[in-house]
Amino acid sequence: DMGLKSFGLKVDRFLIRLRGGPSTTMFSRLAVRLRNTGVVRRHHFLSVRSPHDFGARCLASYAGIQGEPMFCEEVPFRRKGASFTILRYVDERGRVKQGVELPLSVDQMTRMYKFMVRLKMTDHILNQLQRQGRISFYMTSDGEEALVIGTAAGLKFEDMIWSQYRETGALMWRGFTIQQMVDQCFSRHTEEGKGRQMPVHYSASDLNCQAVTSPLGTGILHAAGAGYAFRVNGERRCAVAYFGEGAASEGDAHVALQMAATLRSQTLFICRNNGFAISTPVQDQYAGDGIASRGISHHIQTMRVDGNDLVASYQAALLAREYCVTHGEPVLIELMSYRLGHHSTSDDSTRYRPKAEIQEWSRDGIEPISRTRMVLESAGAWDSSQEEMLRKETRKEIMECINTGEKKPFAKVSEMFNSVWAKQPPHLMQQEKECLDHLEKHKGAYPSRISFMAE
Repeated sequence: DMGLKSFGLKVDRFLIRLRGGPSTTMFSRLAVRLRNTGVVRRHHFLSVRSPHDFGARCLASYAGIQGEPMFCEEVPFRRKGASFTILRYVDERGRVKQGVELPLSVDQMTRMYKFMVRLKMTDHILNQLQRQGRISFYMTSDGEEALVIGTAAGLKFEDMIWSQYRETGALMWRGFTIQQMVDQCFSRHTEEGKGRQMPVHYSASDLNCQAVTSPLGTGILHAAGAGYAFRVNGERRCAVAYFGEGAASEGDAHVALQMAATLRSQTLFICRNNGFAISTPVQDQYAGDGIASRGISHHIQTMRVDGNDLVASYQAALLAREYCVTHGEPVLIELMSYRLGHHSTSDDSTRYRPKAEIQEWSRDGIEPISRTRMVLESAGAWDSSQEEMLRKETRKEIMECINTGEKKPFAKVSEMFNSVWAKQPPHLMQQEKECLDHLEKHKGAYPSRISFMAE
């Protein structure tokens, strides 16, 4: 880049010396073409104007735009470009579109389908645990299983993931077990977060999955920065930021897209547009054409995908990931879906959307698991007996994990003060002492199982 920058500055000086002469226009056009082809970046060029009419248009194009300028005589109001097409391979009847060759084998698709079913069943049972008062909180991925499993399968293990709270399937795909999920939701000492996070806020550093955080949008920024580091260090991997269209309304999302585009971060932005940010429908979130239009505005390679189509979700992530690491540029994928469940166990979605709407999106062929099953059944790779066996075995595994997890002790209270500083600062040492002294003084006020936490 430094060599190209030096070359660009030399062209600038040459043009400035020649401006006003007969060759000015020719060299100005040369400069524009060099810039547009990427040989020289636009910020390496200075404006070159004719000394005969300094108020005339910039002969070497304006520094703030790409391409040669086009002028008009009428006020050019504009707010909309071309509509986005939506990538889809399997329609709502479970049929592969005519002439389309699937980018994965039946065996691969069957494996993904099993993960989708396991995710849905685990979500359902853990959600019921919250209703029974056995865990404090839960969030499901109901209706979004295809997009999260499909995109996760299209990534490489070395790609670093920053997820939100509906990407549990991505962790499961990489090897996060149901036992680990249960232990985290129960705040047991065996989980990586040591009970310091809310349920469903998983962490798996050994699987290249960063910890889930409650504040929305933070991971988008981190992924933009990490993707930049990956490119600068010559690493053939990308940073992956999963987020919903609600989080895209955060200022951090715009900052991350701007940084990734300008500095060319190897970052894959994966947006789940499921129609709602808690109780706020998309109509009240933004006026533009979804989230994909924002990628285009930042000059980021962008695609819109049917998130209920497992095959399309997989292919989109596979190709986007390859483009990202090959060209050293960010890519944005907007996956269109629908959140079938409540936002969380703290929400009642029937207060702000009709039940008929939920039922419509739950119909076979529209709902992602049923659509995927239709494809496998048509290929003769799946039947009702296999479905029954999968669900029976998965339920048994989940119940065993719950029984095991409930017997484990909580993480120690002292763990709350660790894992942030390499050397614990004085104010944290003081807080820890006060907390442990309080537990010791008021032992009778807490359940006996808390005693382990104070050791």
